[in-house]
Amino acid sequence: MNIKLGQYKIFNEAASTLSFSLAAKNLFMTQSAVSQAINSLEKELDTTLFIRQAKSVTLTKEGLILHQHINSALELITSAENQLLNFKELKDGELIIGASDTISQYFLTPYLVLFHKKYPNVIIKVLNRTSLEMIELIKSGQIDLGFLNMPITDESLTIKECLKVHDIFVSAKKDDKIYSDKEIAQMPLILIEKNTSSRQFVDKHFAKSGILLQPKIELGAHELLLKLAQVNLGISCVIKEFSTEYLSQGLVYEVELEEPLPERSIAYAYLKRRTLSASATKFIELFNR
Repeated sequence: MNIKLGQYKIFNEAASTLSFSLAAKNLFMTQSAVSQAINSLEKELDTTLFIRQAKSVTLTKEGLILHQHINSALELITSAENQLLNFKELKDGELIIGASDTISQYFLTPYLVLFHKKYPNVIIKVLNRTSLEMIELIKSGQIDLGFLNMPITDESLTIKECLKVHDIFVSAKKDDKIYSDKEIAQMPLILIEKNTSSRQFVDKHFAKSGILLQPKIELGAHELLLKLAQVNLGISCVIKEFSTEYLSQGLVYEVELEEPLPERSIAYAYLKRRTLSASATKFIELFNR
């Protein structure tokens, strides 16, 4: 059989109205075109679907059976088309992103608020993971977008930078001394835990000078790094752009280094072989403006 969907749509309209002329009017076709389509369908199915009378038609038993199924099928198709349209216009659907607690709190929050105001019917889900864990979530299709601490390279991902950041050391007391890497390493350090790309970046920087950092305290949250430095438990390594409140209020002070840590980036990533959802595309547009 080589029956096209359009033939079934014409049949369904004729079966619903029990009138070829009314079906033609509703479908913006000629009555002759409707009759030809019905005749072609009956020929393909090798059965009579309508009993034709002078001014009306009625369905045969076979026509009734076909109409029940075709009507249901077309309703499902229409529903699916409407749902896809709603997704495209962001009247429905969801946005699933992954980010560390730090990136979620200090970078993404205002954009999530703005996105929700613009598209209130879209459900937002944020999965908090480390950057390294995020890569696996992207590859498995569990999230639309992942926000990562750079540097990270992966041939299967499209990775685009969206924010430049600087790692600095802070303490509770203001100090005009400029410290070498070796001197910093001898201080009571408070660092983010090892299984993060941020920590790996800092460790690699010092390793280039043959220095192994041995922190007194390791933490899993950026906010705690600031709080413990504030109460003078040690010298914390933090992201400057995410510490502006503490720095501006004099709660902590930046420790000057002879060789500041290199600039790095926050980036978003998605799977190369996967088309971004409409919600993810619109979210990216917010911070690319």
